[in-house]
Amino acid sequence: MAHLAAPAHADLQSIPALLARNADRLGNRPAYREKEFGIWQSWTWHEAAEEIRALALGMLVLGLKPGDHVAIIGRNRPAHYWSMVAAQMCGAIPVPLYQDAVAEEMAYVLGHCGARFVVCGDQEQVDKVLEVQSMPDAPRNVEQVLYTDKRGMRKYDHSHMNALSDVQAEGRAAETRLGEELDRLIAGLDYDSTCVMLYTSGTTGKPKGVVLSNRNIIETAKNTSEFDGLNHRDEVLAYLPMAWVGDFIFSMGQAMWTGFTVNCPESAATMMTDLREIGPTYFFAPPRVFEGQLTNVMIRMEDSGRVKKWLFDRYMKVANRVGPKLLDGKSVGFGDRLAYGLGKVFVYGPLKNTLGYSRIRVGYTAGEAIGPEIFDFYRSLGINLKQLYGQTEASVFITQQPDGEVRSDTVGVPSPGVEVKIAENGEVFYRSPGTFVEYFQNAESTASTKDAEGWVATGDAGFFEESSGHLRIIDRAKDVGKMADGSMFAPKYVENKLKFYPNILEAVVIGNGRDYCTAMINIDLNAVGNWAERNNIAYASYQELAGHPQVYATIKEHVEAVNASVAEDEMLAGCQIHRFLVLHKELDPDDGEMTRTRKVRRAVISDKFGDLVDALYDGSNSVYTETEVTYEDGRKGKIKATLRIEDVQVFGQAQAQKVAAE
Repeated sequence: MAHLAAPAHADLQSIPALLARNADRLGNRPAYREKEFGIWQSWTWHEAAEEIRALALGMLVLGLKPGDHVAIIGRNRPAHYWSMVAAQMCGAIPVPLYQDAVAEEMAYVLGHCGARFVVCGDQEQVDKVLEVQSMPDAPRNVEQVLYTDKRGMRKYDHSHMNALSDVQAEGRAAETRLGEELDRLIAGLDYDSTCVMLYTSGTTGKPKGVVLSNRNIIETAKNTSEFDGLNHRDEVLAYLPMAWVGDFIFSMGQAMWTGFTVNCPESAATMMTDLREIGPTYFFAPPRVFEGQLTNVMIRMEDSGRVKKWLFDRYMKVANRVGPKLLDGKSVGFGDRLAYGLGKVFVYGPLKNTLGYSRIRVGYTAGEAIGPEIFDFYRSLGINLKQLYGQTEASVFITQQPDGEVRSDTVGVPSPGVEVKIAENGEVFYRSPGTFVEYFQNAESTASTKDAEGWVATGDAGFFEESSGHLRIIDRAKDVGKMADGSMFAPKYVENKLKFYPNILEAVVIGNGRDYCTAMINIDLNAVGNWAERNNIAYASYQELAGHPQVYATIKEHVEAVNASVAEDEMLAGCQIHRFLVLHKELDPDDGEMTRTRKVRRAVISDKFGDLVDALYDGSNSVYTETEVTYEDGRKGKIKATLRIEDVQVFGQAQAQKVAAE
C-alpha cells in the first residue's frame, strides 16, 4: 500500500499515548469543560487522564475484550469522549452513533458492528437500546449498557446495566488487580490499530462503517493543526454530532495532538448562549449553522429601531467592500479603513460578540457548499472563516484554504500530505495518510471506492483553477447532469443561492434530462413566522403559512433574483428555475427525506413527491397531495394539502447583467 506515513513520533502512535503526553506536559491546563445546571465544570489534562483510566479499568472488569465494538450514543459530554478513549485503551473500537437516530436506525448500526457494550447519555438513549433489543429480528449482541445520567434509571433491571460513575468506581478498586493488564493493552496499540469506526450518513443506501486507524487520525490531526497554527491555548466548542467525523477530528484528534480545550455545551437549546460564554478561538460549523445565525441577525434587524437599522445597513455596505481585503492583508485606503474602524465600534464588534465569534482565529465550514453571499457576510465582519473539503473516508481533510487565499467559490489547495487528481470525467480523487483502512465487512464497497494504490473516488465533480491551483467543486458527480439541450445541470449551485435568503430553509432543484429546471422549497418557519407576526398575519400551522399568497410572492422575488444571478454564469445559465412550489412540510430526517447530517436524499424525494414533480412539468397551476409523516412520538400519519405552483421569470445573460447593475 502506498503512502503510509511514518509515525509523527515513535511514542505517539495512539490516542491514549497522546493523552499520557498531555497529562505529563500540560497536566494543570484545562482539557475539558462541561456546562451542567448552568455552571461550567472543568477537568485538567491530569484529571481527565485519571477519569479515563478508571473507566477503562471498569470496562475490563465488565469483560470488555480487544477487538470489541463499543457504541456511544448521546450529546457531547466529556464522559462520552472519555468512553471512546477508554475503549481504545482496552483494545476495543469506539463507534459513536447519532443521538437523534430512531431505534430502527440504531438497530442496523448496533447489529452491523456487533457492539457488546453501549454507552448511553441518558434514559432516552437507554430506552432506544432496549427497544432495539426487543425487536423480533434484532441481533442480541449487546451485553452491557452503561449510562451517564442517572435520572429516571432507578427502576430499570440493572443486571446488565451500570452507571458510568459506578463503572469508574469499580475500575479504581481494580487498579492493583488489572492495572498491569491495562498498561499491556495500551502498549500494544500502534499506528495501524483501529482508532474509531464512523458510519456514513447513508445518502444513497445503508450506512457503511468507515474504519479509521491511529495513523489516519493522528497524521491528519498533526498536519492540519500545523497548517493553521493550532496550539494548546486554543478553545473549541464541541456541539456537532459525535457520530460525525468532523467532531471526532476536531474534538478528539486535534484536541489530543495540540492539547487545546474541548468545551461541551449544556444542551442544543443553550448552544448559542454557551458559544458566547466560551468565545472559542477555533470553530467549525456546517453551512446550516451559519445560515441559521444569519437568518436570526436579519430578523433582529427587521425588528430593530430606525437608527439601529440605518447603522447596520450603512456599515455592512462598508464591510462588504473592505472587510475581506483587510482580513487578507491587502491594501485599503485611509477613508475605508477609518469607516471600517467605526463599523467595528457600532456594528461588527457588538454583532460578533452576540454571535460568540469575538475571539475566533480560525473558522471553517464544510459538509455542504455554502452560499457565497453567506460566506462573504461573515468574512466581511473580520471573522477568519474558511472552507475545507473533506469526507469521512479522508479523516475529514482533503483541501483547505490558506490564510490570504480565501474565496467563496473554491475549497482551497490540497491539505498537507494529501494528493488530489481529477479524472477524465471530472471526478475528484485523493490519497493521503488520512485515507480510511476499509469499510467494515464490506470488501466490495472498499474495492470500488479505494484502488490498490490508495486513490479514493470522492463521488464529487470538480476542477483545479489554472491561475490559483485551488480546487472548485461543482456538485456531487451523480447529481451533475445535462439538461435536454445538453447544457450543464448542477442543482446544488442553485440551491445554495436560494438558501442565502433567510426565508428559505431548504430547496430541491429538479431538471436533469428535462427542458427546464423547477424547484421545491421549504420556508424557514422562524424567519417567515417573525414576518407574519410583524404584519399581524395569523396562521395556525406551517402548512397554512407556507401557502400564504404573500409568502409565495416573496419567495418568487427570491427565485427571480437567483435566476438573474445564475444567468450571468454562461456554463450554468440553463439551471435557472422556471416554476416552483412551496412544500407543505419541512423535509425531515425522521421521514427519510434527509440524512442525519441534513443532506437531501434526492432519490427519496423524487419518489415520495413524484406527484409534485409531475405537476411542476405538466403545466398545472396547483396539485393535491397526501404525504406520510412521522410524529415526535414515532406514530405515523398523513397530511393533506393543495399546493400552488408559480411560474417565474428567467433571464438572458445581457438582461441578467442589467439587473445586477441596477
